[in-house]
Amino acid sequence: MNTIILLTITPNTSAWSLQHALIMIICNLICIGIGRYAIKVRGLGPEIPIVGLKEFGLPELLATTSLGHAIGAGAIIGLSSIGILT
Repeated sequence: MNTIILLTITPNTSAWSLQHALIMIICNLICIGIGRYAIKVRGLGPEIPIVGLKEFGLPELLATTSLGHAIGAGAIIGLSSIGILT
């Protein structure tokens, strides 16, 4: 009985597509860009050899992409639920 109730309240989500991937990539890039200037104490961990991101190491990259994935997942779920993403 409880399984039937749970299945009825679970939202219908769409399958993964190129639109979903682009939204996730855009959200991650925005969060990396914001984190590049918002993180005050940088460069404490190992560095990443990316041109133009001096003192932006692995801890900063993991933190910003984690936030980017959380925002991206919320954006994808929100856009799917209002019918913009199919």
